[in-house]
Amino acid sequence: MAKSFFTAASAAFFAIVLCFIAPQAAFAQDATLNSGDTGWILTATALVLFMTLPGLALFYGGLVHGKNLLSVLMQCFAVACLMSILWFVVVYSLAFGDGGSANALIGGLDKAFLSGVMVGTLSGTIPESVFFMFQMTFAIITPALIVGAYVERIKFSAVLIFSGVWIIFVYGPVCHWVWGGGWLAGLGVKDFAGGLVVHVTAGVSALVIAKMLGGRRGYPTDVTPPHHPGLTMIGAAMLWVGWFGFNAGSALAADGSAGMAMVVTHISAATASLVWMSIEWIKHGKPSLIGIVTGMVAGLATITPGAGFVGPAGALVFGIVAGLVCYWCVGFIKTKIQIDDSLDVFAVHGVGGALGIMLTSFFGAEALGGLGLGEGMTMTKQFGVQALGISVVALWSLVISWIIVKFIQKTTGLRVHEEDEIEGLDITSHGERIHNN
Repeated sequence: MAKSFFTAASAAFFAIVLCFIAPQAAFAQDATLNSGDTGWILTATALVLFMTLPGLALFYGGLVHGKNLLSVLMQCFAVACLMSILWFVVVYSLAFGDGGSANALIGGLDKAFLSGVMVGTLSGTIPESVFFMFQMTFAIITPALIVGAYVERIKFSAVLIFSGVWIIFVYGPVCHWVWGGGWLAGLGVKDFAGGLVVHVTAGVSALVIAKMLGGRRGYPTDVTPPHHPGLTMIGAAMLWVGWFGFNAGSALAADGSAGMAMVVTHISAATASLVWMSIEWIKHGKPSLIGIVTGMVAGLATITPGAGFVGPAGALVFGIVAGLVCYWCVGFIKTKIQIDDSLDVFAVHGVGGALGIMLTSFFGAEALGGLGLGEGMTMTKQFGVQALGISVVALWSLVISWIIVKFIQKTTGLRVHEEDEIEGLDITSHGERIHNN
């Protein structure tokens, strides 16, 4: 009797799973499919994945000690793989599914395992499968950004646990609030490509885990400088190119909005690079390669939420503000409050994303060269909504990240042994070295 029950239960379980994962048989294309839009978003998707692998991986890899280079590459690569599977299984549904009566807060499970997404299913003028993939690349790079906060001293198991739980409980809900028809979208929050969804969530969470993990050995008085600035510059160049997919792709169409998003993205990045370089030159007498590429990332992060709303003149202001404020925040975090956010995730991405959200309130207005605020919105009202979005998303990211880190500390542990940190994570965590002569 027990055996027959087990057999029947097993058959039912596999039948349910097959309903989710079996290939869909519909091949009919809807007449409103736009091949130009589809082609552009396919390209943008590849560009955004290129930002993480290899762009972000090399950018971060050049900034750490040589004995930890492979560990950083491994962390970025493994996070990309894990986020891809979790996005397919459940997070896409939580972000963009129909949550029924709870839809303002979270999506449902109706799109889990891409249930109901057929070959001919559309999202606007593009196949939903393409939209799914494009949004997946955002879900990949966001927790990968947090890697910069804990490099050279964290257990690899902790990286996977933190990233996996974080994408479900932080990224999924926030993505739904802003882009999935949730309550912040209903209030009129403007976040074109991820100032809140990507940069504020990653930046605040990075600061939390860096604080709870503790600084690198010798921090703050004796920290090894970046071992390969050239590698960092190569990664930064890949980030710059890939960011066109990030921002211009968020128009979800091959149109004028995408074109303008690309223009303002480039202007902001170039401006912030020069501002950061100039500050270093004045303060320290020499402009550094690390400085100019860090300024570029700050400019990109800051323009991201406003890329589809502001004009070129506004982008220039975004870049100037990004270079000035993010540069100051790097020093403040490291020297004043002495949190070893190793590769400046909070100061560059968290602060940059929040700056962009606030600046969009003003430079999105037609009077300042923008494309216009929402119906019935003034600059003051828009600023209030944007500020609320920053506050709520930052608080949610802080609290949930703290809970996740506490859980890891009580279970598998968060930090490697001191001996492993001294020898380097490449060999102690992964059994490999960058050179095996």
